[in-house]
Amino acid sequence: SLFFPFLAPLELSANPITNSGIDVGAFDDMATLYLRIAEAKLTAIPKDLPSSLNELHLDYNKIAKVESEDFLRLKGLQRLWLDFNQIKYVENGTFAATPKVREIHLDNNKLKKIPPGLNTLKYLQVMYLHANSIGYVGVNDFCPSRTRAKKALYTRISLYANPVKYWEIQPPTFRCVSSHNSVQLGNHRK
Repeated sequence: SLFFPFLAPLELSANPITNSGIDVGAFDDMATLYLRIAEAKLTAIPKDLPSSLNELHLDYNKIAKVESEDFLRLKGLQRLWLDFNQIKYVENGTFAATPKVREIHLDNNKLKKIPPGLNTLKYLQVMYLHANSIGYVGVNDFCPSRTRAKKALYTRISLYANPVKYWEIQPPTFRCVSSHNSVQLGNHRK
């Protein structure tokens, strides 16, 4: 096997990579900041990803769920792309392992609700959830329930192309958003 100790970007997209095609320890000792395995055949988040990652792209795969153990090693992760998968479920506590995350793309999946725990992410500013099956948005789904909790303001939350009744969303739901233009809602079309 090859050894790349100082590799910053790693692009493995558009290959027929499955989860079984990635050996345990394949990324050990790699100083990889950016990893993209898009347009592959992944059905789950690969295990043992480089702990040095700050950007991870796993878009256009067949990932069906995201579990709390998936990001345990990725404490420095800042940007995450999981769009265009088949994600129906995000386990509670999943994003607690990535306290520095600023941007999450979960659009074009099969989510029925807002992923739990977003309101605890201090630095999260961009959340893409459009084109899912989300039917309800709770008043504390995005913002901390405690008024004194520190939180960076959102600059973008996209929820369009979901069956959520936007007129039922309570006004305080987006109290930690930088401006009313930062939230994108829209009609659901089948």
